[in-house]
Amino acid sequence: MATETTRCRARDLGIQVGILPPAQLNAITDVPGVRVGHHTVWKDPDIRTGVTVIVPHPGNLFREKVPGAVYCGNAFGKLAGSTQVEELGVIETPVALTNTLSVGDVVSALVRYTLEMPGNEAVLSVNALVGETNDGYLNDIRGQHVTGAHVMAAMEAAASGPVPEGTVGAGTGTSCFGFKGGIGTASRQLPGDLGGYTVGVLIQTNYGGILTINGAPVGRELGQFSLSAHVAAQAGGSCMIVVATDAPLEARNLRRLAKRALFGLARTGSYMENGSGDYAIAFSTANQPPPRSRPPTPRPGNSLMPDARTGPLFLAAVEATEEAVYNSMFRASTVVGRDGHRREAIDLDRVQAICSRYGVLHLQERLPGIPAEICSSGHGSGAQ
Repeated sequence: MATETTRCRARDLGIQVGILPPAQLNAITDVPGVRVGHHTVWKDPDIRTGVTVIVPHPGNLFREKVPGAVYCGNAFGKLAGSTQVEELGVIETPVALTNTLSVGDVVSALVRYTLEMPGNEAVLSVNALVGETNDGYLNDIRGQHVTGAHVMAAMEAAASGPVPEGTVGAGTGTSCFGFKGGIGTASRQLPGDLGGYTVGVLIQTNYGGILTINGAPVGRELGQFSLSAHVAAQAGGSCMIVVATDAPLEARNLRRLAKRALFGLARTGSYMENGSGDYAIAFSTANQPPPRSRPPTPRPGNSLMPDARTGPLFLAAVEATEEAVYNSMFRASTVVGRDGHRREAIDLDRVQAICSRYGVLHLQERLPGIPAEICSSGHGSGAQ
């Protein structure tokens, strides 16, 4: 059974989402070349925030852009740089996530980072892609404590391999379904006869609704859900979803893939309430188009995937998004922040018991290749 000091992932509790298997790490970094970095800004008594970066490949991203797309479920939020991605179908900087009032500072930092890269000496325009959720319940958001130095620290920390989750980076001060939210990730691997492609998702959860886990009405059973007396005054929030794949998709089908990620959000109990900004960003590492607006050119041996073969990828995005939400909550720790506001980590013992009672628990051994330390407590890396 889980304990307060052991913050596990969903599969560690026997919660298996969907029918497709995860890749080795069950993380967005299962997509080859993708790296994730966090920097947590934590200063007592009331600073609880940070920044998270997702880097599609290790090269000069401005020179070797990746096909990309965005999809907006509800626009009560900020996704800087989204209109150019919609127009040209490419992403040319790392994707960054932070809090609502720090978007401008993070954009400036990513622009500086891109301009200073070797080979970019003549660059006169950079489209930084930065999303946010509002962590003002736990964090002194008006203080705008995320700086360019913090963004660079997250970039320096960006790595492949296991991804710290929960109360870390851009998820440090977030809430989800009235509990502590945070950063979560998951992946799915298609079988070989469907191409063997990987879909990975990273999510920043800060939204409400009626928590449902594998179909079990966990929020209702715990008595904590939107419109209940306990959380009615705390409505609002947002969710940012980043979907990566090595399947050879162009921008049009990446937008369709991003759209399906929001289905995964709905399966967790979100109804995208008025104050929630819900966005999905998707990119492919398979085909890197030339600068600006010319269409993607497949790498040798690759061809763009036809529409008729995209269905399994859509399912993978739905399942990975749903599981990433659970991981973001299960790995999060209880946080006390601004004005003494407190957000409790969800009780994993009770979650396990409810899921067992509703017959949606499947106990299994830890996934191979996932180190034991990924199922532990703490604020993650890069705290300051």
